[in-house]
Amino acid sequence: MTSTPASAQYLRDLALLRRVRDRIDREYAQPLDVEALARDVHMSAGHLSRQFRAAYGESPYSYLMTRRIERAMAFLRRGDLSVTEVCFAVGCQSLGTFSTRFTELVGVPPSVYRREAATETAGIPSCVAKQVSRPIRNQEARVSPANLK
Repeated sequence: MTSTPASAQYLRDLALLRRVRDRIDREYAQPLDVEALARDVHMSAGHLSRQFRAAYGESPYSYLMTRRIERAMAFLRRGDLSVTEVCFAVGCQSLGTFSTRFTELVGVPPSVYRREAATETAGIPSCVAKQVSRPIRNQEARVSPANLK
């Protein structure tokens, strides 16, 4: 079975997008921007953003911020770092932006999450706590019993 040039290009683009996503997953705490990510895979920033959104449902920046918030949640559950320390540990440069994005994804400010997470996840293995406390991306709604009817 042979593939057409268009489908071969599509597969190459998907492989490059996966490389970008893997780099974001690995280097979330580093200063990353769309231009640098695009340069590394020989795409323009606009093309990378469009292709990334088409493949993963969100922009590279949104994916990066979600990854940072997920890691911040783990730090905050530990309870040994302040919100400001967590903000900088996950690569955010602005406490205000961090707090706003955290609140959008998690539903509560980081200080409230830090205070409540210790009691909510007490006695639960960290791998399970990570799964049940994962932030909602792409404004997905949690499934409630009323939605299942």
